[in-house]
Amino acid sequence: MTLRLVALVVPLALDTFAVCAALAAGGLGRRERRRIGTAVVGFEVAMPLVGLLLGRGAAQAVGGLAEWIGLGCLAAVGVWLLVERDEPRANVELRLGALLLLGVGVSVDELALGFSFGLLRIGILWAVVLIAAQAVVGSQLGFRLGASAARTGQLAERVAGLALIAVAVVLSASRIL
Repeated sequence: MTLRLVALVVPLALDTFAVCAALAAGGLGRRERRRIGTAVVGFEVAMPLVGLLLGRGAAQAVGGLAEWIGLGCLAAVGVWLLVERDEPRANVELRLGALLLLGVGVSVDELALGFSFGLLRIGILWAVVLIAAQAVVGSQLGFRLGASAARTGQLAERVAGLALIAVAVVLSASRIL
């Protein structure tokens, strides 16, 4: 049972890592990394609980669409980073709407996973602990790698936007194929 849970949870860290690295490459200050990290972990912990509460019937109705909504949210944050034309700045700060889109975008997999917890007979407590751990580790590693990349060029924010769009496109392609 524990190996099944780990196998379900570990891949969740990949999108969290990629998104946080892309955002940090755009130039996030310490305060913004904490803000985004808290939002990501919060959404990733809350979404399986929401999924569990919505139940099996909702999973059948929304399950496939939920992933596309999440991918759309990631792409929307990427587009926002590309088209925003404020004066150049050292630190990116996501507005509340973009932060919420980002939270939903990276946690939609957890929502879908929450739908299946009852069917797989997985204990919710262990699942939430492991999901929180992967979110913390994935986001912090992503922030560190992205911050290193941010020091290498002036177009880092645009690259971050393109990276988020690329993540959304690759994940969409993997869903289609």
